[in-house]
Amino acid sequence: MRRLQRRRRMTVDGIVGPATWAALGHRTIRTILRQKPAAASGPGVAGLPLRVRRVIAAADRIARKPYRYGGGHGRWHDSGYDCSGSISYALWGAGLLAASRSSSGFMRWGSPGRGRWITIYAAAGHAFMVIDGRRFDTTGHAATGTRWQPRMRSTAGYVVRHPPGL
Repeated sequence: MRRLQRRRRMTVDGIVGPATWAALGHRTIRTILRQKPAAASGPGVAGLPLRVRRVIAAADRIARKPYRYGGGHGRWHDSGYDCSGSISYALWGAGLLAASRSSSGFMRWGSPGRGRWITIYAAAGHAFMVIDGRRFDTTGHAATGTRWQPRMRSTAGYVVRHPPGL
C-alpha cells in the first residue's frame, strides 16, 4: 500500500482511506487502518482513541501549510487550506468525512454540542476545531506559523458540533 501511495504522490501512511480507495478505482470510504498506531503529536495522545489520533496526525500534516481561501475544497492534497478546508482534511484523514464542507456546512454536520475529544465551532464565515483541548484554527496561523494555537478563543456566535461518538 505504501508503494502505491508513494507512486501516486499521496500521503504515505499505509492507511487505505478515501484517497487510496479512489486511486484503486473504488468508490468506498471505509477506512482500513494500518496496525501500528498513528504517530500524532501533543501531550497524552497515546491514550486517545485511534480515530482521534488519526485526526491529529492528519491535522499535523497540514498545520504549517499556508492559508489559502478555498484551499482544500477542490482536492484533498492542496498547496494551502482555508479554515473549513483544514477541518475537512483532518476529519477526512481519519475517515470521518467523505467530502469537504464549508464553515456553514459544519453548522449542520455531526452531532450537536461538545464532543468528548473533538469539538467543531462553526459559523457562516469561519470554523475551527478543538481536539483533546488543543485549538486547530487558521486564525493566529500568521503569527505562530501553525494552525495549532496555544490559547482558546471566544466561541460566542458559533454553532457547536462534534463527530458522532467522539
